Amino acid sequence: MSGADISCRDVRLNRGGQKFSFDFTLASGSVAALMGPSGSGKSTLLDLIAGFETPGSGAILIGGRDVARDAPARRPVSMVFQENNLFGHLDVFANVALGRSPSLKLDERGRADVGAAIERVGLGGKEKRPPATLSGGERQRVALARVLVRDRPVLLLDEPFAALGPALRADMIALVRELSAERGMTVLMATHHPDDAERIADTMLYLEAGTIAASGPVSMFFGPDMPEAFRRYVGSE
Repeated sequence: MSGADISCRDVRLNRGGQKFSFDFTLASGSVAALMGPSGSGKSTLLDLIAGFETPGSGAILIGGRDVARDAPARRPVSMVFQENNLFGHLDVFANVALGRSPSLKLDERGRADVGAAIERVGLGGKEKRPPATLSGGERQRVALARVLVRDRPVLLLDEPFAALGPALRADMIALVRELSAERGMTVLMATHHPDDAERIADTMLYLEAGTIAASGPVSMFFGPDMPEAFRRYVGSE
């Protein structure tokens, strides 16, 4: 699998009286951080790409195809949320297997792929454990294993490690970076932590008041040419 480029072309949405406007392109295989104050539109942008929101106008292209009116299941996208969306009545193996088969009907190849994904995220031997017995970091590893068996070219992450401590968050960031390099996925991760953005991303999109106020290489945001809007945000945080 390889990644897919993502383009939002004059995408506009009015939700609850707040107006959002997005226009940008991410190259296939790139890893981008999405930052901005609460309410700036980070989750809204991810929801638009994933299909949980439909724009009022504009095009959302993934791999050159406009998916703006496609249902989420038809989009070549996987998404990991802060809550990790695991099912408490299912063990680790079954939670991961849902990424391959919602009915949990797997052939031999499917079971092997699920087992390999669990091993890859460092949870070998915990296949039969229910989510309630896992730590927060382990639960997010289950969610990442499910991404691997889905095998989609785009990965969206909506502050998935926000509740973790700094050391564990750094470990998870490193794991996502490794997985994206191995699979060639295009990754867009929303975060409130500048150090996470600096660790994981090549590109930054900074949002303010429902639109992209600044974008460019991560090195620009953490160097002498730091955009003024981002400087204000970092200072206020």
